[in-house]
Amino acid sequence: MTARLFHPIASSCLIQALLLLMLAAPVHGQIAGLPDFTELVEATSPAVVNIEATRTAQARDRNQAPGEEEVPEFFRRFFGQPGMPQPPQDQVAGGSGFIISADGDILTNHHVIDGADLVVVRLTDRREFEAEVIGSDPLSDVALLRIKADDLPILRVGRSDALKAGEWVMAIGSPFGFLENTVTAGIVSGVGRRSLDPTQNYVPFIQTDVAINRGNSGGPLLNTRGEVVGINSQIFSNSGGFMGVSFAIPIDVAMNAVRQIKETGRVRRGQLGVVVQQVTREAAQSFGLRRSVGALVSNVLPDSAAAKAGIEIGDIILEFNGTEIVQSSDLPPVVGATAPGTRAEVLVLREGERKRLTVVLDELPADEVAAATSPSTSGSGGALGLVVETPTPEVRAELGLPAGEGVVITQVTGAAARRAGLSPGDAILRVGRTPVASHRQFADAVKDVEPGDTVMLLVRRGDQNQFIALSPREGE
Repeated sequence: MTARLFHPIASSCLIQALLLLMLAAPVHGQIAGLPDFTELVEATSPAVVNIEATRTAQARDRNQAPGEEEVPEFFRRFFGQPGMPQPPQDQVAGGSGFIISADGDILTNHHVIDGADLVVVRLTDRREFEAEVIGSDPLSDVALLRIKADDLPILRVGRSDALKAGEWVMAIGSPFGFLENTVTAGIVSGVGRRSLDPTQNYVPFIQTDVAINRGNSGGPLLNTRGEVVGINSQIFSNSGGFMGVSFAIPIDVAMNAVRQIKETGRVRRGQLGVVVQQVTREAAQSFGLRRSVGALVSNVLPDSAAAKAGIEIGDIILEFNGTEIVQSSDLPPVVGATAPGTRAEVLVLREGERKRLTVVLDELPADEVAAATSPSTSGSGGALGLVVETPTPEVRAELGLPAGEGVVITQVTGAAARRAGLSPGDAILRVGRTPVASHRQFADAVKDVEPGDTVMLLVRRGDQNQFIALSPREGE
């Protein structure tokens, strides 16, 4: 009789033992590559602070109701709508920040402290300080604070220009104002992103999937070496909460603003003086481009640097001072980062030929919010879930829109807008009783809309005008 090589019970035991060994063994390709943030958090969190910004009732004009235009947008968003009667009271908002010098320099977002009369900084050791606002820059959303203290823990400043998609990054902040020193982590999703806010088109944002919520604003984005590579600033959300897409200001941009604030008290930017738009596939074909790259010049401001250099409407800007312009949103950051008075070389495509022109940059006026070089699209959809575009003369002619009237829907992102039957190609002539003729006017008209409000839109579809009511719901 042939002997059995394996007894059934013995075989079963051996197989189970092998399985246990396999489960116990580390899978180096999956586990060994994941970072452990514990030491990083211990080393960096003491330099992260909580910020409380207060706008006192005594400082407001008592004849003007809270929520009117003198109140910064940040406070209007969270503390009442225009026309709502409220008793005089302090308005308090929260955010985060981080220490960059042992003698008390702190970085945060401009929108965290904008309009505040009192700024209080809380350290992780429970000490509190009243902070002085040394200066802030709304276009980059950076503010520099200072507290009177010595031997403070600091964060090392790294480089954001070397960041690549897929890198691990970590954020520390105070989401919702009271969850101090909350740690979240993720990866860099992309770099050089256009801002969701059309007033911040001078910042090539870092996109991450790090969980960021209200109150995280101004906190640091750190690499795995414990260096600050960005300042957390914005999220993309239809609900108001984190949805997996967040944006940080590159630390290189922030530190350039800090340097200028320290030296001169303000940030100076170069201005080219053109209005640009994206190069579509059809436009690329008509201009003889193999790819949809560059910034198409749709207007040149009179007596601007661009006009003096010979840049013309219809030119496609392909390079600015050696930097390739892949899309129209690439142009404002590189122009703004160049000092006024700088001689720069611009490569343009004109009638199939490439021309190199020399420009001497003007200075962007301090009170101008980059109108000359802003994207022509409204951003992420806003409260109404509609992305709109300022129509070109050709689009106006095609839709039968008179000059100076209407914006065109390019994307419908909200459920309320879909329920109302709105679709790309529809033109919006009015928001309530307010006429709109540009994406900026549309954004201003809808900026105070909250879930539960009803907004009446005058819409043109074909050759017919009709009013359509939108009622966005909470969470849509």
